Amino acid sequence: RLMQRINKNVVLALLTLTSSVFLLFQLYYYKYYLSPKNGAVFSKVKGSQSGQDGIQWHVIKKFLGLVSSHNVPVYLIDPLVLGLIQKDYEQLRSSSDGTSPECKFFCAARDFTTFALLDKTWKHEVSLFRAAEKMGFQWLKIQNRDPRLEGMDDLSGIDIPLHYIFKLAAHAIHLVVFYERNGNYVWHGPLRLKQNIDRKFVPFRKLHFGHYAGAYNKPEVLQLSIDDLKEMSHSRFSECRYREARAFFQLYPDDASLDAVEFRKKAKALLHLAALTLNNLGVRFWLSSGTCLGWYRQCNIIPYSKDVDLGVFIQDYKSDIIPAFQKAGLPLKHIEDSLELSFQGEDDVKLDIFFFYEDDDHIWNGGTQAKSGKKFKYLFPKFTLCWTEFVELKVHVPCETLRYVEANYGKDWKVPVKVWDWKSSPSNVQYNGMWPVDEWDDVIQVY
Repeated sequence: RLMQRINKNVVLALLTLTSSVFLLFQLYYYKYYLSPKNGAVFSKVKGSQSGQDGIQWHVIKKFLGLVSSHNVPVYLIDPLVLGLIQKDYEQLRSSSDGTSPECKFFCAARDFTTFALLDKTWKHEVSLFRAAEKMGFQWLKIQNRDPRLEGMDDLSGIDIPLHYIFKLAAHAIHLVVFYERNGNYVWHGPLRLKQNIDRKFVPFRKLHFGHYAGAYNKPEVLQLSIDDLKEMSHSRFSECRYREARAFFQLYPDDASLDAVEFRKKAKALLHLAALTLNNLGVRFWLSSGTCLGWYRQCNIIPYSKDVDLGVFIQDYKSDIIPAFQKAGLPLKHIEDSLELSFQGEDDVKLDIFFFYEDDDHIWNGGTQAKSGKKFKYLFPKFTLCWTEFVELKVHVPCETLRYVEANYGKDWKVPVKVWDWKSSPSNVQYNGMWPVDEWDDVIQVY
């Protein structure tokens, strides 16, 4: 009976591992392209360890057996392993049982193997950790405040588990906990070590996840669908600065008038519609100008801004954008050469989409005055994109938000300015010449 039980446990662990590999693992968005450095490592280790006798293999097998016995579903998100699996995808798909005589995937040399866990799928049972200890694992839990509970009215929050480390022998399992957010996406928090945590427990700096918070589309359950894996090249997440927003409103009380409430309601609906339209086209965008300032300064739409501002890199431009917005019920108001698209939303709420160009040391967008043909250029320091949550929507913002906002609004960006001239007020505006009158019809179109 004892041998039968042991055999059952071994079979269970192997089945769990095999099914985990072939489901690839409900988080279809985790696709990582190999860097040259990683590619060199793969070429050396791929297939170099035959059989199932590597330390890493045994640690992973034990961990999967542990979570399986406690009905805790975990998902492989390790970029090194997924990169190897992707390279051999056709061979895996064509094989009869998906197995290989060599330990190609989980035996690639590394310090960690990374899995994900959706928080709502388990109950934080103490029995799992007790069982882990009996199996020889040392484990560590990293907690921090739950940002979903924070807001202008309450900054307290409660601590929630964000990361677990399970260490056995010379290998460790990094378990990243994902949480659902209001914007219909999942989020994981950063890994911040508190003073009482042993910093020598594992080489934390080598972890693939946790250097920053991250946001991803909700996972889908897909069976053997590596081709459907989607890279999230910019998954870093930035929280709204509720503490600073509260301080701002103490100095400048929020406008609670009916007009302000109505404008914010319409602007929110317009932003949601714009995001849906651009996302359906696969066009990457971010909050720009006054909309970005509102998010960064006061965690809300600026009630006197009168429009919604988005940025798009010119290389992401698609000819389908204008027809798609017109089909969504937003008529084109004007189009300019450099390129700016303006769509008319409900009543007098306008959607402006600015296209950005990259030069050697800066990024810029342009504007043209329709009645004079004068051209203007707005310079920004180079930036990358992060995810955030704004008015119940997952959207991009510049990661280097302060530099972005200061470029546009100057050092006094914290002070509200209700009278704004787009041709002279921005700190980063430059006069960029004038279009000849005979070219106006081609470069300026007003509808």
